[in-house]
Amino acid sequence: MDAATRGVVKVARSVLEQLDVEQVLERVLEAARELTDARFAALGVLDESRSQLGRFLTRGIDEPTRRLIGPLPTGRGVLGELIRNPRPLRIADVGSHPYSYGFPMGHPPMSSFLGVPILVAGEPYGNLYLTEKQSAPEFSEQDEQAVLLLADFAGLAIDHARRFSGSEAQRAQLQRTVDALDATLQIAHALGGETDLGAILELVAKRGRAMVSARTLIIELLRGEELELAAGAGELPSGLIGQRVPLENTVASAALRTGQTQRLTDRLNRARFDQHGLGHLGLSAEDGMVVPLMFRGRSSGVLVVLDSLESGFSADHQRLLESFAASAATAVATAQSAADERRRQWVAAAESERGRWARELHDETLQALGNLRLVLSGARRRGEPEAMSAAIAQALEQLDFDITTLRALITELRPAALDQLGLEPALMALVDRVRRGGLDVDAHVELESERGALSARLAPELETAVYRIVQEALTNAVKHGGASRASVEVLEADGAVAITVRDDGSGFDPQAATEGFGVAGMRERADILRGDLSVQSAPGAGTTVTVTLPAERRVLDGSETVPVAADG
Repeated sequence: MDAATRGVVKVARSVLEQLDVEQVLERVLEAARELTDARFAALGVLDESRSQLGRFLTRGIDEPTRRLIGPLPTGRGVLGELIRNPRPLRIADVGSHPYSYGFPMGHPPMSSFLGVPILVAGEPYGNLYLTEKQSAPEFSEQDEQAVLLLADFAGLAIDHARRFSGSEAQRAQLQRTVDALDATLQIAHALGGETDLGAILELVAKRGRAMVSARTLIIELLRGEELELAAGAGELPSGLIGQRVPLENTVASAALRTGQTQRLTDRLNRARFDQHGLGHLGLSAEDGMVVPLMFRGRSSGVLVVLDSLESGFSADHQRLLESFAASAATAVATAQSAADERRRQWVAAAESERGRWARELHDETLQALGNLRLVLSGARRRGEPEAMSAAIAQALEQLDFDITTLRALITELRPAALDQLGLEPALMALVDRVRRGGLDVDAHVELESERGALSARLAPELETAVYRIVQEALTNAVKHGGASRASVEVLEADGAVAITVRDDGSGFDPQAATEGFGVAGMRERADILRGDLSVQSAPGAGTTVTVTLPAERRVLDGSETVPVAADG
């Protein structure tokens, strides 16, 4: 969790110490400012008529400046727009908005603006205003989503503070609210550091279940006209996760069609659950909620929570889970997009390689064989022994050349040395071929299993990945970097294989978009094997590719080869 999230959660938890509305408002202002990196934050509380602001609390403006500004605003201009139309409002330049009223004398300059309403018990309570994002020209969509979540929880905290001050039972309920804020912000900030769909789903399932104290939570993702039971937490029958059910006539289909939470207490939903959904798969439940996962108007699936471990699912539980689902849907959609992009790049890289092999076969081998046929046909038509002998000699020479070319291509596709002799000889043979092509390469390969330290070789998919990563890095050094020197280091130690390939080529900007797929292919191989890859380069500074992969091994179990962990 990053510093901003930790700060928000810490502030939210401090509300528990005093169930006081003023304390809640102060904490919300501090949290919103920290979460978005805004220079100024304000919270306007509506008066009894709900047509203007009765109170206006600020952060970021010192007392002398506040006195210089004069009377606090009551809700005209852009501030009043949120009163008239309580929806999130995000503006790059507040002065350009058609309802901008201008600033009084002495008011600090403000440009970027983000405002969100605060609802308490479903009714407008006030608005949260943020201006002047310090780390960017304007507030982002992620800022907006984070502040919306904060406003949701602020509304709940204010409601509890107003109604239940001093009540231990409601203090526990507020504790759940803050725990929900913790869980939701963790999901929101997972977007910045995690794009693995499996990890995101596991986090969502565990946090969501704990948030509403459910016996079971299951995430069902849309797969065409089916639902995949993609992840779960709590009490789950063996073999349930990974199964698919038709979408039609399920509770999930009703939730996705209406965009509304569905309860199993509804008789029709109970029938859907028992006959077409999880109940049909053997999962029983007395109560439950099915909440749609919606992102930008598109559905990705549903959250299904079953059986409260307390006294049933309340309206507050539903509101918490719906807010949580909005953040979870964003994380799931982001992870799915990242996975789709990786698959697209992988397919494109594979197609690019196939195209290159086809061109080489056509431009070299096929054309050479065609020329050979013409030579032999011409000699046969002339019928002269000398011409036939010369043609046969030329044919033999051409065949020798073509056989060498085909062997090189076959070796590039799948070197026999990798299967027959092991990774280290295959890598050294690769380096020798690259040297013959003109690149001066220093190589150091040290693998424990191939030097007698361990009896089992590395797993086949790991050996292939190491070979291909080194091959791709050297190919890029020659083809794209124009390098004259390179070094290759492959070391196995402490349960990991570390690969480093450096070159003195022209380098490139790793952040810039390129038409090539070399780095994408290497990254995909590392991701599949749960490894890490980094590329350090800059124009004119050469390139260094560093990869670390877990050292899984294969051991013979009867006649079967079984990959096992290095320490197993």
